[in-house]
Formats: sequence, C-alpha cells, structure tokens
Amino acid sequence: MTNQGASFSPDWVSPPGETIVDLIEEKDWTQAELAQRLGYTTKHLNQLIKGKAALTEDAALRLERVLGSTANFWLNREVKYREHLARIEQVESNQKRIGWLDKLPLGDLKKAGVIPNERVTAKSKPELVERLLRFFCVASPEQWQQRYDAGMEVAFRRTRETQSDIGAISSWLRLGEIEAERFDGPNYSRANFEKSLKLIRNLTIQTPQQFESELRRLCHEAGVAFVLVPAIPRAHVSGVARWLNAHRPLIQLSLYGKTNDKFWFTFFHEAAHILLHSEDSAEKKTIYLDDFNATNQDSKEEQEANKWAGEFLIPPLNDSCLSSLRNKEAVIRFSNEIGIHSGIVVGRLQHDGIIEPSWMNDLKASYQLEI
Repeated sequence: MTNQGASFSPDWVSPPGETIVDLIEEKDWTQAELAQRLGYTTKHLNQLIKGKAALTEDAALRLERVLGSTANFWLNREVKYREHLARIEQVESNQKRIGWLDKLPLGDLKKAGVIPNERVTAKSKPELVERLLRFFCVASPEQWQQRYDAGMEVAFRRTRETQSDIGAISSWLRLGEIEAERFDGPNYSRANFEKSLKLIRNLTIQTPQQFESELRRLCHEAGVAFVLVPAIPRAHVSGVARWLNAHRPLIQLSLYGKTNDKFWFTFFHEAAHILLHSEDSAEKKTIYLDDFNATNQDSKEEQEANKWAGEFLIPPLNDSCLSSLRNKEAVIRFSNEIGIHSGIVVGRLQHDGIIEPSWMNDLKASYQLEI
C-alpha cells in the first residue's frame, strides 16, 4: 500500500486493526515500535488493533502519517466495521423478535408486495422482522407497539366490535400512508372540497374506468389524498377517514366486495367525517375505521356521517318519493331525475326496508377498481 492510497470501496467485515497488522508486518515493525511512532501506549494500540477501541479522527490522521493511505480510508474502514458489528447484533436482536410476526397478516402483506411471496421459515423470520420494521418506519416492535397498539389505537373510532386486530388494521393503514406520501397537492380547502364533492356525485353514473382518475383529481384539487388499498379481511375495514397532518386529510377505501351503492356511500361517509369532524386539532387525531356492513354505528359521529352521506346522495326533498319505487322502471326513472346511479337508490331502498334485500340487485354494479 502506498502513502497516496486508493479510494476505499470494499465491503470490509474485519476491524481496521487487521490492515494495521498487515502493514507493520510488511515494514517489519513491532507493535511497540508502531505505538511509539503513533504516540500511543502499546496497550492502546493493541485495543485499536483488536477493535476494542474506536478509531477516531485523530487516530486516522496519525495512521495516515505513519502507515500511509488517507485519513478517509481509515475512517471508512472503521465505519464499515462498526456497521458490520451493529448488523450482526441486529440479526441477533431480530431473532428474539420473531414472535412479533404472529401479530401481523403476513399472507396479505405478501400479496401487497411488502414481503417476498415465499414460505416463511425459521431462517427467514429475522429478515422478515427487519423488512416489516422498515415498512412501518419504526426501529423495533416496541416502537410499533407504542405507535399503533398503545398509541394510535386510542384514536380509533370503530363501527364493528371485531375491529380489534391491530396488526391487520395497522398494516392496512400503513399501506394507505405509503400511497398518500406520494401526494404533492395543495393544502386542504373545505370550500374546494365541498365543490369537488358536488362534481364527484355526478361520477356515480360512470364505470370505474371512467370515474377513477377524475375522482382522484377532484380530491387532489381540494387537498384531500384519496387512495384505494386492497382489503385485509382481518381488519374488517371498508374505509377510513383520518388526517395525516394538520393540512392533509386522507380517505382510504378497500376493494373488498364493493357494489357501487356500498362504494359511494362509504366514500361520502368518509368525506362527511372530514367535513363534520375536524374542527380542531383533537378531532384531527381521530381515525374513523368504518365497515359498511357493521351494525354498531351508534356513536354521534357515525350517525352524523351516515345522515350526511345519505342526504347528499338522495336529498331529503325526495324522501316522499322513495316509498313509491316498487319496480325497476320507477327506480331507473327516479335515478335519472336526481342524477345518480340506480344501484345507489336500490341500496337505499333496501336499507330503509322499503324493498327486500334480494330485490333489484341486478341494478347494482360490482366494482373491480384498479390499484
């Protein structure tokens, strides 16, 4: 090795001391002689060689003068070595953390591409722990527990008692966060959102292929992030309304078995939470976990969101007409008059008990939206 040295790039796994030993052997020096040249005690040099003492900036400059190469070379050797040690320790720590994986929906996370679609083995579990910590952006399962189980959960407002699988819920929420992180639109504007919602209502008569990009655009212009995330069944969540920060609300919908009446009611229900329940910072911390099929919707907020969504889709002045809609032709005619899809009217009639749940379902449309 020359005094000028070459740029350092190898992925070293040995301590810098091994290079020091190689060089003094080339020079036929003893450790005592090198220690004297460096201005160190023999004991300190020995600790430096064994990696027990950190190689500091001052030590790097001394080695540059005495053994050659550059201070940057020696510091890089030290950094790579310490990083290697830390990763070895991390693997050992992750081995102790594999029980955390039992709390997470690994099958669904495979489908979402978060982890490899491979059989989970004892050998692969520590690496899965590492991947999932990065996915959740936390340093350890303890931090995940603090953020989601003991932290974020207190902000959950559930419509279904079975919404208690924090691993599934947190995974689904995190998938939505990742999508929303790409959002680069303006800050939220209530006035713009109200204008957008009027235009979005007109989209209900279109197919998903026709309305999806326009729906995203109208939400975007109002400063609302809108994302579609595949359902995680154990989460029992059809949609969520939440605030990612003080200026960015998020509407997140799943794609689980959505007919158009459920899809649009869920969307406008979540929109209602943003309009009605975000006046102060405390309300903006609330995360509304909604399931269209849930029966436990007794909270004031859920009742208000249901009422707003229902009246926005079918204004109250039309209530007296609903009871007369007893056949498909009447439903289609009424739907055309108020400018929404007939499937939404059928869903309302079924919900209100005006017609049987099995009636007129062929007027509904099943949605398979692109992710």
